Amino acid sequence: MTSPIRVLIVDDHPMVAQGIRAILETYDDIEVVGTLCNGREAIEQISALDPDVMLLDLNMPQVTGLNATEIILEKRPDTRILILSMHDSPEYIATAMSHGAMGYLLKDVPTEEIKQAIDAVMAGHRYLCAGAASAIKPASEGAREALTSREQTILLELAQGRSNKEVALSLDISVRTVETHRKNIKRKLGIASTAGLTRYAMEHGVLQGTGN
Repeated sequence: MTSPIRVLIVDDHPMVAQGIRAILETYDDIEVVGTLCNGREAIEQISALDPDVMLLDLNMPQVTGLNATEIILEKRPDTRILILSMHDSPEYIATAMSHGAMGYLLKDVPTEEIKQAIDAVMAGHRYLCAGAASAIKPASEGAREALTSREQTILLELAQGRSNKEVALSLDISVRTVETHRKNIKRKLGIASTAGLTRYAMEHGVLQGTGN
């Protein structure tokens, strides 16, 4: 018998979280492992709760859904994160996906669509609800992908001449995670060398106010 899909719900509105939980618990192949009310709790409890899929509210106090997504995926890269949001603007959706989310659901979707989204990301597919998909337009040719806040932090560290190991110790992440971020930063900026990253940081004011 296949193990049920372990789902964690994170939303700062308890009625929303409990409503989703009640819906998902009607499915035999889903086990809701918890409901949390902010991103910080999600980061702290991700290892203990060990979800396969996380339904994560975008706008929360303490740690936003975007920042939580990045940090959780550093800790548990196999977690599939589905963003829940009231916002259907292309900027919100594109930013959430660039931070590593596998799907985006508007909070007014039919209840059965939440289950569809969970099944899709468990099968390795991205999922955008109809409202989110229609809001996204293909990026124009040559458009530069924006760095996430975590990537900006790592760019700053690298631009100050720190090694991957030093950055890993500073941010309490693995060297492999730093290397992955570094590759993504170079890809997004179209820069091949560390010297190029430093030059970019200087030209774009990333190093301002660091004392270097």
